[in-house]
Amino acid sequence: MDLTRRHWSLSAIFLSAAVVTLLIEPQLSSAGTENVAFEVRSKFAGKREKDLGALKAHDAHRHSRLLSAIDLPLGGDSQPESTGLYFTKIGLGTPSRDYHVQVDTGSDILWVNCAGCIRCPRKSDLVELTPYDSGASSTAKSVSCDDSFCSYVNQISECHSGSNCKYIIQYGDLSSTSGYLVRDVMHLDLVTGNRQTGSTNGTIIFGCGDKQSGQLGESVSAVDGIMGFGQSNSSFISQLASQGKVKRSFAHCLDNKNGGGIFAIGEVVSPKVKTTPMLSKSSHYSISLNSIEVGNSVLQLSSGAFDSGDDKGVIVDSGTTLVYLPGSVYKPLISEILASHPELTLHKVQDSFTCFRYYDSLDRFPPVTFQFDKSASLTVSPREYLFQISGDTWCLGWQTGGLQTKDGGELTILGDMALSNKLVVYDIENQVIGWTNHNCSGGIQVKDEQTGAVYTVGAHNLSLSPSSLAVSKLLTILSLLVLFLCNIAL
Repeated sequence: MDLTRRHWSLSAIFLSAAVVTLLIEPQLSSAGTENVAFEVRSKFAGKREKDLGALKAHDAHRHSRLLSAIDLPLGGDSQPESTGLYFTKIGLGTPSRDYHVQVDTGSDILWVNCAGCIRCPRKSDLVELTPYDSGASSTAKSVSCDDSFCSYVNQISECHSGSNCKYIIQYGDLSSTSGYLVRDVMHLDLVTGNRQTGSTNGTIIFGCGDKQSGQLGESVSAVDGIMGFGQSNSSFISQLASQGKVKRSFAHCLDNKNGGGIFAIGEVVSPKVKTTPMLSKSSHYSISLNSIEVGNSVLQLSSGAFDSGDDKGVIVDSGTTLVYLPGSVYKPLISEILASHPELTLHKVQDSFTCFRYYDSLDRFPPVTFQFDKSASLTVSPREYLFQISGDTWCLGWQTGGLQTKDGGELTILGDMALSNKLVVYDIENQVIGWTNHNCSGGIQVKDEQTGAVYTVGAHNLSLSPSSLAVSKLLTILSLLVLFLCNIAL
């Protein structure tokens, strides 16, 4: 979720991804292990008036038995000039109704807009919005203040015994969502074999949003809610794990070449990844960064350059599109990247993006490699950190400033720009994160822990129609080009 939308004390953050696979026990089946699937699309797919400012605003506004696997087909990509975000489709209630929600690796609670909500968006340029109505579901039950789950969420006011448990999530841009907790059935598409799906369901607790403020109430790029995959007990994955239905481990593979990709919950057995420890005191998915290399040169940085108060280290967040660095890191990084190209004339677009005209091969720019603990390294190629806004105009995706902790520390965040074209594994149980380069338009293999069976989960790209995407991308590129030319004129 958008990083400045995150209330840092609540550890609320977003996801951009591809396909999701969960190891889950179906409640209505006694026939052994099964596997599950969701449909996911890009939040920005089909958006007609997105420019670089809107892209950065997105990032700034967000700040046991193991049985089967769930497949979440995704769409979109991580290209700033194209799609940028992802969301999935889930079923809730009895009878089941479909809801489109952001898949967020940083936030901790699933919530959807509810019927009668104040300032909830009524329409969207992405999907048909569906408010959740607990009265229309025969399996919906309210969650009282006496329920232990109620202690996991931030309260609107003092919670009295016998009353409904109410919650509020406040974000850094002063937007907020509030409502009450509901227990109901979630319907999932099960992976029943290699690239095959059936269906199952499970009961979870989620938020029923009855009041939105700020950007959450806007119709542009609106979806029905957010599904959190954070580490706290209130997250979707933690709830399933507490019921013995999933392993607290998930992975994603974001395809910025073809769009879509893979997002999976459960044990990924292939391909193997190199891991580095999570920082134990961080509420986010944070890891310790030791150095940065640009080509063959190691940047000379001060010790503690990546510490930001309570949020030390580097946050790995698939819900952020770009990469954000402290000023003391950003400046030498950009200087070293451009050192071999003194012929370039640089221009700022919307005060944030460094752009230039370039006609040669992108391979003449150096790769950037992040070195982490346990000898884990992550390389971002020029084709991943440079994006094209016209035939010969390119911009750098590295960013600095704007994303800070509540105590003023500068955040270091690796978003989709750095995570694309790699399988990234978040192993919460063993407190490690790992990755490896991978063809995200292919597939990965997940293990059914009870039977030992290994299933292939393929990539998905649930986007809008080709004609809609073509028009959207064309208008986006034209708007970026106009902004670029205006900056040149100035």
